[in-house]
Amino acid sequence: MKLIFAIVQDQDSNRLSDALTDANFRATKLASTGGFLKAGNTTFIIGVEDKQVDQALDIIRNNCKAREQIMSPAASLGVTVDTYVPYPIEVQVGGATVFVMPVDQFQQF
Repeated sequence: MKLIFAIVQDQDSNRLSDALTDANFRATKLASTGGFLKAGNTTFIIGVEDKQVDQALDIIRNNCKAREQIMSPAASLGVTVDTYVPYPIEVQVGGATVFVMPVDQFQQF
């Protein structure tokens, strides 16, 4: 058995949740916040049998696409406000960060 942690952008969350449900996967959703963009994310926790890992990863891959987004960086603490001119930068958002971990024991009460 494996435990899959999938961290996805909120924009992809509902689509992924629906796809997992349609494929009969059970998942727990947790609200989370990314450290770099400080934007909302959703962390999915999915328990699967070893033979289902590839199917679950395909569902995640097909429903969480990376895309480019323009953002203005926050002011740095070391720069005075008078001289700071934030130039928008293009960053990649979306996609999924996925961890697959072995499960030694599973109990359901």
